[in-house]
Amino acid sequence: MQKGVIMSDTQNVAQATEQSFISRTSGLKTKDYIGYAMGDTACCLVFGLVTSLLQKFYTDIFHLQPLFIMLMFIGARIWDAINDPIMGRICDSVKLTKWGRYRPWFLWAAIPLVASSILMFVKWPGLTYDVNPVGTCIYATVTYIMFGMSYTMLQIPYGGLASVVTTDEKERTKLSVFRSIGAGIGSTPVILISSFAYAKRVADSSWTGATQEKDGIIYAVGENGKILTDMQYLPVIIGVVVLSLVCLAMLVMAFAFNKERVVATSKPKQKGESKTIIKNLFSNRAFLAVSVASMLLLAGQMFTQSFYLYLFDDLFGANWMNIVSMICTYAPMAIFMFLTPKMVRKFGKKEICGVGMIIAAAANLLMFALRGIDLNVRMYLFLLLCFVSGCGMTFIVLQVWSMATDAIDDIEIKTGRRDDGTAYAFFMFFRKIGQVISAVAVNGALLGMNYNTAKGAKQTLENLNTMYDLATIIPAVLFGLMAIVLLVWYPLSKKKVAELQVAKEAHLKCQYESNSIAIDNVEGIESLGESVEQVEEEASESENATSDEVEDDKSEN
Repeated sequence: MQKGVIMSDTQNVAQATEQSFISRTSGLKTKDYIGYAMGDTACCLVFGLVTSLLQKFYTDIFHLQPLFIMLMFIGARIWDAINDPIMGRICDSVKLTKWGRYRPWFLWAAIPLVASSILMFVKWPGLTYDVNPVGTCIYATVTYIMFGMSYTMLQIPYGGLASVVTTDEKERTKLSVFRSIGAGIGSTPVILISSFAYAKRVADSSWTGATQEKDGIIYAVGENGKILTDMQYLPVIIGVVVLSLVCLAMLVMAFAFNKERVVATSKPKQKGESKTIIKNLFSNRAFLAVSVASMLLLAGQMFTQSFYLYLFDDLFGANWMNIVSMICTYAPMAIFMFLTPKMVRKFGKKEICGVGMIIAAAANLLMFALRGIDLNVRMYLFLLLCFVSGCGMTFIVLQVWSMATDAIDDIEIKTGRRDDGTAYAFFMFFRKIGQVISAVAVNGALLGMNYNTAKGAKQTLENLNTMYDLATIIPAVLFGLMAIVLLVWYPLSKKKVAELQVAKEAHLKCQYESNSIAIDNVEGIESLGESVEQVEEEASESENATSDEVEDDKSEN
């Protein structure tokens, strides 16, 4: 201890131990972080189509009723309750390949995911609810469930990959940041489609409402005084195909750039194993809390992304707001991505994420308070508060995956078992419950305000005002609940995470010495039978590099 710095016993032990077995299963380079982020960039290129575009595509292109859409989404999630745990057990029990346990799924899931993404948005001749209601409903249901299964086939092993890429808590924090940045990059292009896939509605002879002449063309005008717009199929399907093909290319790159460093040896199945695993997961407070927080996060994100399409189109009459609101939401991520790891070390993940969600909830309540202001002024204040809300959400968005991995570590330390595939299957299932909450909220709101899905329909001013109220109150409630879950229920504070690192080091050592795991790190331990001396050499190199970083930190302080 130098310069009179006083440290707790936990911090002393953590610094003394984190460079041993933990360092042997860490040491990530920039390309490792980028390669890992590519996985979620690829996923979100197509998942963004579902979260942002599909709902409005169903109502405006297929002309499906909100009640059916809501029931279809709920039915798909009921199927996920069966499908997700099965996929998790497959990941945990599948025979190891030369590429590892989780990494090969980037390739295996790529084609089904891309194909189902495109098929969801293909409008075959005669395939609309007005012409063929039964066929349209069946087609939408089948293609949506196909997409959900393909997405599960990729996301569950991708989540498990984080645990075997590195065991170092600080590196996992950075991995979570990079994954979230990758997700933000992947989610952005769909907003371009959402913003430019509309055309102003020309008032034909059957139009009986108000009109406005512009450049010699007479357009239909809604009760809010804005020119009505309609979603166009051609730009939507072109954008979907392009994003799906880019997704395919990025999944291949993600496979090439990732590496599994912790290799679990194959274990024989035991009677009652699945029941034990599920009991361990649902009796762990940290796992349940972060799963519920992630569920509410996704519900809030998907609700705003879907419902804002209606809000900006029908109320504000300004589809350019889709792009700006996305920028306002994700710009804070670019600002805080470099600061978050330092803030985590200083304050803790739980602490900064909980406070951030209080800020996000407050921002949405302020949006509601603007309800009486003129639309032309309100739209700019709304976007400003979107930025404030985005600042608050940024921390949990950047750290949710790291917090999930911490919870799985906590289960392993307490039970001696680690089943990443099954754990992430249930974690992802909670997130899919978040999709259900979003679907119920979006379609329930549309039903409650009597949204008219008929071709060429216009909404009443009363309906539009109700739309605005729901667009602000629902996210405020969801984000407020998240703050309570994180600050009150989630137990892994800064101090608890430091203690977990110490326990994890001892556990890794025990597993290695009992041949329960092998270490496959960059310097060439490429098989299960490499000598301990080679591992020690790598650990020594990592210790030297880490010591330099510690000295740099001391110099800065």
